[in-house]
Amino acid sequence: MENIIELNNVIFSAAQGKVIHGVSAKFAEGKTTAIVGPSGGGKSTVLKLSAGLLLPDQGEVLYKGKNVAYMSRSENLEFRRQSAFVFQDSALWANQNLLQILELPLRIHYPKMNLKERRNRIDEVTSEVGYRKNLNIRPALLSMGEQKLIAFARALLCDPSLLFLDEYTESLDENAADRLKNIVRKKQKEGVSILFICHDLRMINDFADYVTVITDGKMAFFAAKEQVINDPELNNYLRMGMAV
Repeated sequence: MENIIELNNVIFSAAQGKVIHGVSAKFAEGKTTAIVGPSGGGKSTVLKLSAGLLLPDQGEVLYKGKNVAYMSRSENLEFRRQSAFVFQDSALWANQNLLQILELPLRIHYPKMNLKERRNRIDEVTSEVGYRKNLNIRPALLSMGEQKLIAFARALLCDPSLLFLDEYTESLDENAADRLKNIVRKKQKEGVSILFICHDLRMINDFADYVTVITDGKMAFFAAKEQVINDPELNNYLRMGMAV
């Protein structure tokens, strides 16, 4: 089984000091990994490092064997086209309307796509996530749940083979959350590789092939879901990490 993302002894520091302390992990292509841990323990930072949104101070992050920090412009552009990130806070541009926000990835990765084709693709993904309101408004006019739907739609636009999801059902009502979960199930069946952060044991049981716990900037363990479920010590550690 090939690895789509590898972290090798990754160290990362921020203003408050060292945040990630020598994390190593291998994420298998076509599989889904749940990233769990206490708030402030480094989960989102590890996810952003894995996605190349942050670069490590030491160590390396590999995408299909290539160091993300040393990719050529064309290699990096292809990595961005093949992967997509849903941020916990949605991260929508405040000074653009929703249509402009959703058009941008298509303009970058499919410059030959015409206006009608872009609109058709945008209509397709917004319908899929369940957003049916006006696209000519700015994110400030949306609820947090609606912003999350647009962020998820943006992630689907270029049909990525690798998804990074940071609390992707947060702020959503049950119906909207179920809709996005069904999309994730569909992507799993299509062989999409997925790394997702959550605090919901049911989602881990339903979606994860592997589970890792990140705490105090370190990887406490990385194991197959079945091993975690069947090992009382790992299962207890997982529940403790989710409860903090």
